[in-house]
Amino acid sequence: MTTTPERRYVDRLDEFAGRHPFVVDLALVAALMGCATFGAMLTLPGADPPDQDGTASCLMGVACLALLKHRSHPRVAVVVNAACTMVVIALGYLLTPLLLAPVMAALYWLATLTDRRTTRAYGITTMVGVIIAAAISDSMDHLSLLLRTIGPFFWLLLPLAVGNMTGLRRAYLKAVQARAEHAERTREEEARLRVTEERMRIARELHDVVAHHMALANAQAGTAAHLALTNPEQTQKILTDLTGTTSSALRELKATLGLLRQNGDPDSAPLEPSPGLTRLPELVSACASAGVTVTVATEGDPQPLSPGVDLTAFRIVQEALTNVTKHATTEAACVRLVYSGSRLQITVTNDGPATTRALLNGTAESHGFGVMGMRERAQSVGGELSAGPRPEGGFEVTTALPLQPHGAGQQEATA
Repeated sequence: MTTTPERRYVDRLDEFAGRHPFVVDLALVAALMGCATFGAMLTLPGADPPDQDGTASCLMGVACLALLKHRSHPRVAVVVNAACTMVVIALGYLLTPLLLAPVMAALYWLATLTDRRTTRAYGITTMVGVIIAAAISDSMDHLSLLLRTIGPFFWLLLPLAVGNMTGLRRAYLKAVQARAEHAERTREEEARLRVTEERMRIARELHDVVAHHMALANAQAGTAAHLALTNPEQTQKILTDLTGTTSSALRELKATLGLLRQNGDPDSAPLEPSPGLTRLPELVSACASAGVTVTVATEGDPQPLSPGVDLTAFRIVQEALTNVTKHATTEAACVRLVYSGSRLQITVTNDGPATTRALLNGTAESHGFGVMGMRERAQSVGGELSAGPRPEGGFEVTTALPLQPHGAGQQEATA
């Protein structure tokens, strides 16, 4: 942004005044002293000046020296200037704006540095004192009482009004700066929160993709090694399925990383659609090749799900079956989908022995993120999830999801 030469000069002057306030105050006091001295020399045409020239100069000198303390003692500066000015006027000196310059400066600084109540009290008192001094002064006997009082009233009201406006502007600028700083802090906190949420979402998605496919690949490789000598044909089929499992893992990782790399360019390559419950047959087939038979039962009329809920439902089933593949000693699992009203209930169970319950609910799961990730996914779309051992043995994961997401759950649709 360009600035005019005048603006640059003003900025430099403000910077100099901030570094050397006493030098600036001294220059202003010297200028005010010159104004007061010249004002004391003025008289009406045909009138003789007062004989106390030295007295007026001394009084105005004291008043101007008091102005050097206006930053720390603005009330004292006003009182001293008002007293000196009233004495000078009472001595017969002509009341002019030049003679009032020191007390006007004191009133201006009082209005800018103190509150309104203080400004009003000291300002009114000073105005009344100067007006009374002007009313009884011999230098303006030829003028009416109205003319002798209205002049000092308006001249002293001017610095009070200007000082009040300056104080209001300073307060406004300070408030604007405070709001800007608060908005900046709020933006930074919101940005950090969004980054944290996005990091958690990406971590959850990568965990689901990697854990599921790696667990299947490990189970398939172990089964193939076990059957290599006794059943070569079955081994060959499992190895073929292992290739498909790793290829699927690479595709999903590519899709996830492609989402992270997407920059909004319309010419960029389109992303693959998010997985949903339509891919349950692939999941069942992959588990079967790993030695776990999965049955899927559906109750109620299937209804369309939003992309976010569809992805959440698939990832929960995927993670639950991954845990069965990794931890359970059973060879069977059941997935039950119940469409009821505006909600979808999903139940994944296995019939493993009692040792499996401890493994899933205790040691193994306490160091992992499987159940925690499933619960976070369910809550992100306004659902709920419970997981735990069954009384008759095995483990059960149950979740209830709305057909349409609530709140931030819609964001999961892009994962």
